Amino acid sequence: MQKQKTQIMAEGAIMLALATILSFIRVFKLPWGGSITLLSMLPITLFSIKRGLKAGFIVSFAFSLIQFFQGIIDGIFGWGLTPVMLIACILLDYLLAYSILGIAGIFRKKGFPGQIAGIALSIFLRFIMHFLSGIIIWKSVDTLWGNYTPDTFYLYSLLYNGAYMLPELIFTMIGAVILLKVPQTQKLLLESNNENN
Repeated sequence: MQKQKTQIMAEGAIMLALATILSFIRVFKLPWGGSITLLSMLPITLFSIKRGLKAGFIVSFAFSLIQFFQGIIDGIFGWGLTPVMLIACILLDYLLAYSILGIAGIFRKKGFPGQIAGIALSIFLRFIMHFLSGIIIWKSVDTLWGNYTPDTFYLYSLLYNGAYMLPELIFTMIGAVILLKVPQTQKLLLESNNENN
């Protein structure tokens, strides 16, 4: 039992390190946060599929903290947010948005279709967090965006967050399908599923 816990912790640390390295490889970066990375979410989602929701959420929460520190490097404190807006931004755009990736393992026992569905769901829910942030937080920064109507805030948040989350979803799903079609990957995931029952 202790050996299995150590193995899970080691795997989680490796996947977290891999996701972090990939998150620094940015294909495209938007000015107010958000970027298209080189499959940075895939290691976290695969770990959740392999080890289940509990372990998946622990590792994805650790990833959210790393992403928050990356946000500090990118200048989150220089965006002109009030303290309340900053806290809401940290919660929605970092802690919740990246922690939700741990849900990828929710359908893991359903085989390939469930694995793909879990990954897609986790990325979609991450998009929802960013979308809500765009509506709740960023509409308050009217001086940055000009005179928008309430309807425009929804559209702006949809387009801004969709501009990087849709490509992230597409690239991650392509990477996931290719990787999960490899028989050795499925064998590895099935062995872990049986161990975690």
